[in-house]
Amino acid sequence: MAQRFEIQGRNMEVSDRLNNYVSDKASKLDRYLKEIEETRVELSHAKSARSASDRQVAQITVRGRGFILRSEERADDIFAAFDSALDKVQRQIDRYKGKRKRGRGDGRSAAEVVEPLPSYEEEEETASVVRRKKFALIPMNEAEAIEQMQMLGHDRFFIFFNAEENAIQVLYKRRDGSFGLIQPYVD
Repeated sequence: MAQRFEIQGRNMEVSDRLNNYVSDKASKLDRYLKEIEETRVELSHAKSARSASDRQVAQITVRGRGFILRSEERADDIFAAFDSALDKVQRQIDRYKGKRKRGRGDGRSAAEVVEPLPSYEEEEETASVVRRKKFALIPMNEAEAIEQMQMLGHDRFFIFFNAEENAIQVLYKRRDGSFGLIQPYVD
């Protein structure tokens, strides 16, 4: 499967040398995992970073059917930040592949068990909303949601479609390090 590839620069200009370096290295990710559909690399210069060694930021997001992997690294050199982020994504791919090989028990994925939900697109109604984010919900159980939350590096919460409960739920990390689950319902 041909993967889409995108490089974006924020607060910096992506030179041809940097563009070639990033595209050569990141395009090889599909050697590790064939199901990759999209790879997005965001390179930025954080002017307000406290330390000069944290000003160059590289963020890599890898999407495929049933997974999203993301890493972000900071360094004083954009090439070093990208290399560190790429190493982190490769470790996440290895961990994802290992967990996937163990299987679900009956051999079927959660996506096969539950019919996909129609995508819900909301129009902007008020000026108070500063940012909107849309994402596809992938059916999974609570254990898979915890795993996905940790792989994405989300520290506070994760929204997912619980295939066992047939409902959208919010997983959050408590102060003591344990997890909580919000189960909304219509009254």
